[in-house]
Amino acid sequence: MLVCLDFGDDGYEDGIAEITRLAESAGAKRNQVVRGKRQRPDARLYAGSGKVVEIGLAADALNAATVIFNHNLAPGQQRNLEKELGRKVLDRSELILRIFAQRAKTNEGKLQVELAQLEHLSTRLVRGWTHLERQRGGLGKTGGPGEKQIELDRRMIATRMRSLKEKLAQLGQRREVQRRARSRREVFSVALVGYTNAGKSTLFNALTHAKAYEADQLFATLDTTTRKVWVEGAGQVVLADTVGFIRDLPHGLVAAFRATLEETVRADLLLHVVDSASSARAREAEDVNKVLAEIQAHAIPQLAVWNKIDLAALQPAVERDEYGRISRVLVSARTGAGLAGLRIAIAEAAQLGKPAGHTQNPSPELSI
Repeated sequence: MLVCLDFGDDGYEDGIAEITRLAESAGAKRNQVVRGKRQRPDARLYAGSGKVVEIGLAADALNAATVIFNHNLAPGQQRNLEKELGRKVLDRSELILRIFAQRAKTNEGKLQVELAQLEHLSTRLVRGWTHLERQRGGLGKTGGPGEKQIELDRRMIATRMRSLKEKLAQLGQRREVQRRARSRREVFSVALVGYTNAGKSTLFNALTHAKAYEADQLFATLDTTTRKVWVEGAGQVVLADTVGFIRDLPHGLVAAFRATLEETVRADLLLHVVDSASSARAREAEDVNKVLAEIQAHAIPQLAVWNKIDLAALQPAVERDEYGRISRVLVSARTGAGLAGLRIAIAEAAQLGKPAGHTQNPSPELSI
């Protein structure tokens, strides 16, 4: 059961479509949407008592195991809703965390997701888990005299979070060594960024002939993939495919994935991939730029790449700004239309970002 309340914000219908796809990405077999309109969230139940009764009746009729709110709930609100509805309640952040947990494949990705989940859980321990307020005394086997269970759990979570951060820091140091080696060789680095399901991985595969996983679903890939490629006029280029962004991306996820997103922060050029067939493309691009600002990547040169032009009935094109620089390229990663123009755009950006006289030997098997 999906709950989408309208507080007068723009993009309400797009939000319904997005939470539906998120639920399907998480494995929901059936779903139904309960709509509502409010001026502000209810302090105790978020949706208000009357709407909660309506949600409960609809969930009973659907025999729904879970109720998913397309909003971020306070721990107390989530606990009260579960008590009223008699079933599991997830908010938007927790749903995205679950999808990330399902999709993480590499060791680093799994560590990052676990850290984000523990960050989320720690807020629930502090405010929501009143059943853990009992005391644990005894002979010190489970804590000191009079220590509460919630304090034990909080300490265990904090210890695990420290361990995860240390492991992620070690992995980040290894990546930094690789970056310094690339920097010494003056290799131009390009990162693909964009809203989830904009076609970044498909474009990455089209440019590098790699076999990164791609699918028509939200957050199909989480782990950063990099390849060295040869671009005519630019020489050797490192191309990185990064995790997709989404509206109201949980801050815990942004923090946990900061090490992975360093590929974005340290890039010489960002290819901002936009789904040209999406009716919400302007808002999606704005949401991506908000996350880029959050991770201090907003000042990096950016090239707009409008993808999926085959679905939007657009023609491949290369557009320039008033200074004669390429500002937008229209492509279809699926059909290959417009990729030649994108290669030219990357080469021009690389020439601006490299010292004069910089040359490299091509690597034919990785040529794009």
